[in-house]
Amino acid sequence: MNEIDIVRAVIEEGYQISPQAVELIKLSNSPESLLKYILSTIDDCVFVIEPEHVDLKGFEASKTVSRIISGTSSGTVSQMAPGKISSPALEPADSHMIKAFDSALVALKEPGTFSSVKPDMVSSAEVSDSKPETKPYILSSQGSDSIPDSDSISDSIPDSDSISDSISDSISDSISDSISDSISDSISDSISDSDPVSDSVPGSLSNPVCPSASSRSVDKPASSFFGHAVSPSTSNRASREDSLFSNHGNSFPSSSRDEEVRRLPGRNPVTVLSDITGHSTCVGEYMQFVQYFRDRYSRLSEIIRSRMNARPIESLKRRSFRRGSDGNTEEISIIGMVSDISTTTNGHKIFSIEDPTGSFSVLIRNSDKELFELASRLLLDEVIGVTGSVTNDGKLMLATKLLQPDVPNSVQRRTGSHGKAVLISDVHVGSSQFLEDSWLDFLDFLKGESDSEDMREIAAQVRYLVVAGDLVDGIGIYPDQEMELDILDVYEQYRKAAEYFREVPEHIHVIISPGNHDAVRQAEPQPALPERICADFPANVTFVGNPALVDLDGVRILIYHGRSIDDLVASVPGVSYQEPAGAVLEMLKRRHLAPTYGSRVSISPEKKDYFIIDPVPDIIHTGHVHTLGVQRYKNVLLVNSGTWQAQTEFQKRVNLMPVPARVPVVDLADFDVKILAFD
Repeated sequence: MNEIDIVRAVIEEGYQISPQAVELIKLSNSPESLLKYILSTIDDCVFVIEPEHVDLKGFEASKTVSRIISGTSSGTVSQMAPGKISSPALEPADSHMIKAFDSALVALKEPGTFSSVKPDMVSSAEVSDSKPETKPYILSSQGSDSIPDSDSISDSIPDSDSISDSISDSISDSISDSISDSISDSISDSISDSDPVSDSVPGSLSNPVCPSASSRSVDKPASSFFGHAVSPSTSNRASREDSLFSNHGNSFPSSSRDEEVRRLPGRNPVTVLSDITGHSTCVGEYMQFVQYFRDRYSRLSEIIRSRMNARPIESLKRRSFRRGSDGNTEEISIIGMVSDISTTTNGHKIFSIEDPTGSFSVLIRNSDKELFELASRLLLDEVIGVTGSVTNDGKLMLATKLLQPDVPNSVQRRTGSHGKAVLISDVHVGSSQFLEDSWLDFLDFLKGESDSEDMREIAAQVRYLVVAGDLVDGIGIYPDQEMELDILDVYEQYRKAAEYFREVPEHIHVIISPGNHDAVRQAEPQPALPERICADFPANVTFVGNPALVDLDGVRILIYHGRSIDDLVASVPGVSYQEPAGAVLEMLKRRHLAPTYGSRVSISPEKKDYFIIDPVPDIIHTGHVHTLGVQRYKNVLLVNSGTWQAQTEFQKRVNLMPVPARVPVVDLADFDVKILAFD
């Protein structure tokens, strides 16, 4: 196994690795087995595998335990029970599945004791042969460019006692009671303190996180969004040998602390109003997906309910509808989440919506041009209100009106602030296409050292610099990325970025949010960059998550890197990469930054849906697509900043022309925008 094979295997699992660690693995007696052991036992908070993570003693101990359990050491293990634990038996056939099953089930911490078993290393079918076989409820991500490492969530998991009993039955009486007790304790601990499970994208920077799901990937029964039933059918991923097993109780893990507003006073104060950092609760349980969708439906339906008198879907199936003097059935309104969209043979639109009480089908005639066009822009999982009449059989609604949450016409623009905010994104430090000369000119502008007097006058009024993700280019984001990097170490990339930001005048408050190229989990919402990276930056830099709602001395800015723009370009007619503000407008109409769950954007099912746009901000700042766009909608300013990276080979293949070194500068008093060019 050479260096390239090691690096590629690590990247496929969503990690990075230092050259020193690669050398240690390569020089070992069995590099492939050692690498699998490292990937299966590494702590979830680790991002880059360093030499200290190459635990040779633990690896040797795990091999010893593996030989004992499999019976290779004579006289130590009695005949295994039918449900025996065997490392080779658990090896999945799919190369994208979790490869932790090759390593030992347990590893010695020190003589006489065993370390904890990671939850994703044990299948209930393998551990307990007395447990009836249950069909897992599959929640699968269908991103077009990714295959998740693990795709199924089981309906049940045996308790620690049953696991302990099953293992005890399969181990010979010659093994001491203390070892058996240690196994029982470690498995019990691993269940009660289970780590987040993974749906990381191969080749991404992220550590494993909670799996992403799509409403299109399962045959959902009525109200499957809201947990009333579990579909008996599964996707084709059910044929895979391994599953993610979770506790399916109705309790949810509490956050480490209640979410609080974070105030950063000073000459240019910042208040962080909403941010996932430090508040993630995701462990991948089925009920967490239910709670996530319930929170989305509850909050968005309340917005719509203030504008229409809606009734529960269940009530439509229990009553007959009166006809007026003109012979038409009375019109009623319902609110639901879109769960299916299709086109009839006659060209009409038909879709299903769900609320916590049930599901109902809605038909939009193609003769109603305006309504049909609106229906053609509907997205899966968005929450809408529908008004119409129900057919005589009570099974279909003929819609006459569709209502999205949208921004009210009465939204007021804030006034009273002063100064300017500079909005940038997609710096991509470390890329060979990074436009360093243009960037240095930009830094000179911020320092008031421009040749132009007008530029110096603008610079003197700058109070804030907001970066909406992709501060560095990262490593392993896409195939052969290393061919387009000047800095091959991700930490070196951040150190170089910190060096640049130390040039920003101290009075300018810098706010940095991560993106999909940054060293945080791939699933959104993303927490702020880790402390190890933040420590290199100056004191005037504040790190927030993605998305994050911040208040800049009275002006609310919603910062979102913009990964969901990819979904909107693919799904909504008329939305394009060349006019990215149009995609942000579609988000605003739906009052949600990532309406469709489980497409290109991997979303962690948190207790709170951090993508809901509530309250309505003054400015929405996005990036990601490397093109510039500015638009106003009902007193909300939409800004998609460009990039500081020239066209890459990947962008050439997809015919994307970036707009680099263009900087939107927003006047916080009247929201006037000037675009400054540094190319």
